[in-house]
Amino acid sequence: MPKKGENIYKRKDGRWEGRYIKSHTYTGKIIYGYVYAKTYREAKIKLKEKRLPCSSQVIKKDINLFSELATEWFESVKLHTKVSTQNKYYNMLKNYILPEYGSKTFDTITHEFIEEHCKFLLESGGKNGTGLSAKTVSDTLSIIRNITKFANKKGICISYDANAVQIKQNAKSMRVLNKTEQTQLCEYILEKPEPCNIGILVCLFTGLRIGEICALRWEDISFSDQSIYIHHTLQRIQTHQDHGGKTKVVTTTPKSACSIRRIPLPDEISDILVSNQKSSSGYLLTNDDFKFIEPRTMQNKFKKVLKSAGIADANFHALRHTFATRCIELGFDVKSLSEILGHATVNITMNRYVHPTYEMKKENMQKLSELLAVK
Repeated sequence: MPKKGENIYKRKDGRWEGRYIKSHTYTGKIIYGYVYAKTYREAKIKLKEKRLPCSSQVIKKDINLFSELATEWFESVKLHTKVSTQNKYYNMLKNYILPEYGSKTFDTITHEFIEEHCKFLLESGGKNGTGLSAKTVSDTLSIIRNITKFANKKGICISYDANAVQIKQNAKSMRVLNKTEQTQLCEYILEKPEPCNIGILVCLFTGLRIGEICALRWEDISFSDQSIYIHHTLQRIQTHQDHGGKTKVVTTTPKSACSIRRIPLPDEISDILVSNQKSSSGYLLTNDDFKFIEPRTMQNKFKKVLKSAGIADANFHALRHTFATRCIELGFDVKSLSEILGHATVNITMNRYVHPTYEMKKENMQKLSELLAVK
């Protein structure tokens, strides 16, 4: 906890951070600066040194600070983004962008500076100083590009091209259950048809996201036409964009309009749901109107099920990838599959969620043998 009036905090990485008023914009808005030190005493001394020369400094209107435009951009995107997305942007701005870009004006930012900053994040960024993932750095760079576009629209002269900086990302191999593992999982669940296990089975045969199955209620299932209506997702979000912000679980609409969808149920899954239904309302995973299971807990339960079933470890999202891959193997129409998964385009389905097995490739290659068949 900070001492009253001092604005000195101990960070999670062990360092002490001090915040001071660096300057004011021409409208009187406060612009903060930060100091970092290994000890509280050292941070207090640095803070005292910084406060003296900066307390009366005012930034003129024609000097466009990156931090000022970043704040304006963030306030503008808050109008049309979900709270979880806002938290992501806020944390990236605070932790990765503003400490380096905040006090700079747009005319002093160069291509080389952006490249060096990205290199630093990749090699030494993060709480432990061991480097961030290429995906995180790429997302950070995307925010910088969006702020640049925002500044450009306001008529500010930009001296660099953020689009020219690229972060190479190596495609990760996604875990997909093979047919033997899928059979093992199904057999285990049918032997132990507990609510959470039934939820896992539903995801395996519908491709639901973990937040969607956690939010699914019995009222969303229609047994008359064998379908489920997906219009909510359950997630844990930050409640305060500040030091030590608390979190809470909320139920919101899915990540995009395409994710609101009705999914037909296979006969067997529908029958299993009917035979294991213990309530006419409430959450599917708890059979309770108010008690729910959050994604993190569901993830842990899934891993325990895999271990008990003798299946190698995997994340819950592997069920979605497994579903998509099985559908392609069975000859599903790709457009239908894309809509079932809630994707905006077929390309997302094919590029991210379809993982052809070696057997599938071999089977397709054998079709070429017909061209050499002796008649």
